[in-house]
Amino acid sequence: MTLNPDAGRCAALRADLDAAGYRADAVRALWGGMVDRAVGHGLTEPARRVLAGRTDPLAVVAGLLFLGAPAPQSAVAVALPSLGVDGLVDLGLAHIEGGLVVPDALVRPQDIADAAGEGHWWIASDLDEAAVGGPLPTGHVLGVGGASLTLAGLQVTTPAARVLDIGTGCGIQALRARRAAEAVVATDVSERALAFTRLNALLNDVDGIETRAGSLFEPVAGEEFDRVVSNPPFVITPRTEGVPAYEYRDGGMAGDDLVAAFVRGVGAVLAPGGTAQLLGNWEYRDGEDGLDRVRSWVAASPVPLDAWVIEREQLDPLAYAELWVRDGGTAPGSPAYEPLVQAWLDDFADRGVTAVGFGYITLQRPHLIPTLARYERVTGSVPGALGPHVDAALAAWSRLAPMTDADVDAAVLRVAPDVTEARHHMPGAEAPQVIELRQGAGFARVLDVDPALAALVGACDGDLPDGVLIGAIADLLEVDAAALRADLLPRVRELVFTGFLGFTD
Repeated sequence: MTLNPDAGRCAALRADLDAAGYRADAVRALWGGMVDRAVGHGLTEPARRVLAGRTDPLAVVAGLLFLGAPAPQSAVAVALPSLGVDGLVDLGLAHIEGGLVVPDALVRPQDIADAAGEGHWWIASDLDEAAVGGPLPTGHVLGVGGASLTLAGLQVTTPAARVLDIGTGCGIQALRARRAAEAVVATDVSERALAFTRLNALLNDVDGIETRAGSLFEPVAGEEFDRVVSNPPFVITPRTEGVPAYEYRDGGMAGDDLVAAFVRGVGAVLAPGGTAQLLGNWEYRDGEDGLDRVRSWVAASPVPLDAWVIEREQLDPLAYAELWVRDGGTAPGSPAYEPLVQAWLDDFADRGVTAVGFGYITLQRPHLIPTLARYERVTGSVPGALGPHVDAALAAWSRLAPMTDADVDAAVLRVAPDVTEARHHMPGAEAPQVIELRQGAGFARVLDVDPALAALVGACDGDLPDGVLIGAIADLLEVDAAALRADLLPRVRELVFTGFLGFTD
């Protein structure tokens, strides 16, 4: 079904969804916590049973547009009085079949919270696997999934004039970016994805988002942006006959070439000082470290870039293959499952791939010479959106990079309010065996520190310069002050970048 984004019909649908109270928390309350978890796992039958026989607008809308279940025309007409059944059909979101309104897309509520405040959206996308009842079509436009939310939370939140969203899909990143930007350009190779982006902008009364068709940087050649964000189709897919090429996750290139092309090319569209953020996969080949591959892509950029690359997860070839075969709707035990998994394994074997990394790439076009080259592995859960933390880290780096050791020595620092200390003692021992600094925000890092660094962090209350504190600690520990200063100052820089310490001015 062709989408037909129309401002008037989208406004009418917005009014009807608002009147029905169609919000994320209302839907969760409608069918309860356990059923909501089942829906999150792709199991919709428990929710359908809860809604069976209900004709109130919230229940009708949730069944039709959240679960993708057909509903009687009469019930839909009551639930959507401003738009009406014909309006829903005209938008391309449903069709009529035997007296039933049959959805051709989902429209789900989505809570938002960032530096601009809290709110909500309704996000339209194609029917998911549970609604389709089998493997997804290759032109499927994905809704808001885990990766979408991860990147949305990772986006830096400082104001920007122009933002580029590459591979926009349903437009969730473009909508998020528009909250801090004057204008957004959203691109995709899929015309249907661009139509969903336009529809979602209209549905949520968001202006300033322009859509353009094309791959990577082709639609914006010669232009510059303050920020580039992308959840690209980075999934490594065999270029083998019989393996579905899903547009939402497969960029049509071999291995990790798509992410490599993005990293090598993004500098050309970044304004000086501009930042690019994306999610990606990278391969480990024949003993070559995956992060070193990313490092080589950054080095190959004709425009010098600062880089902060964080690997969050690593999968072996079998686990990676099974993950993405299942993601396409092919279940274990089905006839196509084993041949598809084998196609992935053969593809990896051809390139000597031993593992695949997943993580976050933040690149920045510096005004002067690049100084940030940080490649690290950070696993475990994070307590909240990372955008403010990334903002603060990049700002800290911009200040730290030109500072000499004497400048750091003279700086007055304060320990962050989310930092706590834990000391572990052997039974009966006076001195601790392990001292840990724990971060409650950001990446929730846990650092093992020695008594000298622990003492310095504990003394950073925004009153005295580092040098004075280090001198006092050296006297207390009866060690050479110069040697202690040489040992601590590099680690102080690290603690400022990672958010354990901050400048007082």
